[in-house]
Amino acid sequence: MAHSVSNRGENQTISDGFILVGFSYLNELQILLFLLLLVIYLLTLMGNLLVILLVKLNPSLHSPMYFFLVNLSFLEICYTSSVVPQLLVHLLVEEKTISIAGCAAQMYVFTITGLTECCLLAAMAYDRYVAICRPLHYTTLMSGRVCTELAGASWIIGILVEVAKITWLFSLPFCGSHRIHHFFCDIPPVMKKACTDTTKMKIVGFTVSVLFILSPFLLIILSYVCILSTILKLPSAEGRHKAFSTCSSHLMVVTLFYGTALITYLVPKSESTVETDQMISLVNTIVAPVLNPLIYTLRNKEVKGALRITVEKGIFAHN
Repeated sequence: MAHSVSNRGENQTISDGFILVGFSYLNELQILLFLLLLVIYLLTLMGNLLVILLVKLNPSLHSPMYFFLVNLSFLEICYTSSVVPQLLVHLLVEEKTISIAGCAAQMYVFTITGLTECCLLAAMAYDRYVAICRPLHYTTLMSGRVCTELAGASWIIGILVEVAKITWLFSLPFCGSHRIHHFFCDIPPVMKKACTDTTKMKIVGFTVSVLFILSPFLLIILSYVCILSTILKLPSAEGRHKAFSTCSSHLMVVTLFYGTALITYLVPKSESTVETDQMISLVNTIVAPVLNPLIYTLRNKEVKGALRITVEKGIFAHN
C-alpha cells in the first residue's frame, strides 16, 4: 500500500490518511449521538456475549442451531466493533482522521464479517430446512462435522473474497481531497478517491455481490419455500405453529440483515443526501447486532429456559 507523500491540492496523492467527515454537521448534537451509540454498543456486546455464554454453559443448547447462533453472535460483535468504537471517538474530537492502514484494517474486518454473515445465514436456513423437511435424517445431515464445515466454509469465503478485493483497492493510488463524507471506511466512498479507472473493480465487485451475497439470499428463500410447503401440509394447527416457531427467529434476523443492507447499498444515490446515506448506514451497522440477541432470547423458549437455569445456578452458588 504505497502512497506518495503530499496532501496539498486536489490532484495530489493522498499518503497520510483520510478525514472522516461523518456527523460533523450535527455540531453540539454529536455528544447526544455519542451517548446513544455508546448505550447501544454496550447492549450489543452484552447481548451477544450473553448468547455465547448461555450456549456454552447449557448442554441443552448444544445443537446445530445454537452452534450457528454462537458464530452469528461472534460475527455481530466483530461487525459492529469494526466501526462503532472509532465512531465514538470521532464524535468527541475535532480531528476525525484515520490512517491509510487503519482505513484498510477497518474495511477488512467490516467486509469479511459482513460477507461471512451472509453465508452463515444461508447455513442456518439449511439447518432449519433439514430440521423441518427431513427430520428423520437430521442427526446425520447436521452432524457436528457438517456444522463445522459449513461454518468454516462461511469464514473461508468471507476472508478469501474480501481480502482479495480490499487488497486490490488499497494497491491503487489515492488522490484529491482527504475528506470522506462518511463515518467509516466503506468501499464506495474510498473507491471514489482512487486516481485510476475503477471500472474493472466495480465489475468484479458486482460479480462478487451476485455470487456471494445474492446467492446465499436465494438459497435462504428456496429453503423457506420448502419449509413453508412442508409446514402447510402438517395436519394440525398446533404442529404448524410449532414448526414455524422453530424458524421464525432466523427469518426475522435474515429480514433485518438483508433489509437494512439492501436499503443501504441499493437506494439510488441521486435520490438521497449524504446525511440520509449516513443515517441508513448507521442503522445497518448497529440495529441488527443489537436486536439479534433479543430476537433469539425473547422469542425462544429454550434460550429463555437456559437463561433462567443459569441465573438460578448463579444465585444458589452465591448463597
